Amino acid sequence: MAEETPGGELICSVDDISVKQALRVLIDDYPIVVVKDSQGVIHALGDTCSHADISLSEGDVEGESIECWGHGSQFDLRNGQPLQLPAYEPVPVFAVEIRGNEVYVDVTNVTNGASAPDLA
Repeated sequence: MAEETPGGELICSVDDISVKQALRVLIDDYPIVVVKDSQGVIHALGDTCSHADISLSEGDVEGESIECWGHGSQFDLRNGQPLQLPAYEPVPVFAVEIRGNEVYVDVTNVTNGASAPDLA
């Protein structure tokens, strides 16, 4: 179970995610994907492709993007913007904080202006 903290919820340790790996987690029943890019930077995005109801965590991570396995749309991990059609809407990007070796994600802090999740 995720632990509530002022800067988000404890998701995992840094070592739980390999480079170019995507990890699907739920925060208040909302799916997010936590990814360590090729530079070792950890990102958190909404886990649902904006083109179709498909989990991004099942797609491939290349460089600083993740590809939806369903139709091939790619999303920039830094800003959630689609890099390839058929998606044309961004996915939400959430604030990530690393404390020691722990990864915290704040789904109330959408950093790219996309629609925030309805956690009601």
